[in-house]
Amino acid sequence: MLNEEKQLKIAILDMNDGQPNQGMRCIREILAWWGAENNCTVKYDEFNVRQKLQVPDLSYDAYISTGGPGSPLESEGTEWENKFFNWIHAVEVWNNNTNNFPKKQVFFICHSFQLACRYFKIANVCKRNSTAFGVFPVHLLEAGKQEPVFEGLKEPFYGVDSRDYQVIQPKQKRLKELGAHILAIEKERPHVPYERAIMAVRFNENFIGTQFHPEADAAGMSMYLQREDKKNTVIENHGHAKWKSMIEQLNDPDKIMATYKHILPNFLNLVIGEMIEA
Repeated sequence: MLNEEKQLKIAILDMNDGQPNQGMRCIREILAWWGAENNCTVKYDEFNVRQKLQVPDLSYDAYISTGGPGSPLESEGTEWENKFFNWIHAVEVWNNNTNNFPKKQVFFICHSFQLACRYFKIANVCKRNSTAFGVFPVHLLEAGKQEPVFEGLKEPFYGVDSRDYQVIQPKQKRLKELGAHILAIEKERPHVPYERAIMAVRFNENFIGTQFHPEADAAGMSMYLQREDKKNTVIENHGHAKWKSMIEQLNDPDKIMATYKHILPNFLNLVIGEMIEA
């Protein structure tokens, strides 16, 4: 707990392309309860990157860039992606200036994470053989066990996954050049001949991202999956047993809610810690 009231200014980069989603609500709710618990006034602005070509300026303390629909490959060369990449570059330049402190912290989620992996050229971003959708174990690598953003999580911990694309085949030389570290990978799948995808990366001291959705909350996901249309879609594509297992896992407090209560809150703890030091 902080003794005196602090202020935090956050920019949320909305990558949902105008499609309704649960992620934005979850992020807003995390910011609200984390602020209340830590005696911190959290102000945030939202930027519609894909539809309105909006990106934030450098006046924010931290940035959360969301997941979103569609291909992280087909946007190459589009105006919105160029603006997004230029924004990443601008934050990098600001952070690399030794006179600027505290540094700007950035968290990339799912679609944004895939784009960041392309931007930094650290791995191969490609289409999955089949859609990953559900609650899955995520395995921490050695760097992940030392990562403050993952503090308090078990090994493995669980994440909500919803994607048709993946990040695989890390480029070790490039990771070393950047000082980047792979933090987590997906579950072992001995019955299929596919490489385990990268699930989290610390790109540098100030940029981190996850392939899964750390903002997903059990109540919202459960309501979402019990909507007649969504329930039917999951059963049609993955079978009734899969739908039932997802509902059960969402209600397990050691799974999704542990991830929800740790990852983004830990990220915000780092942000406020840097500001106090400054």
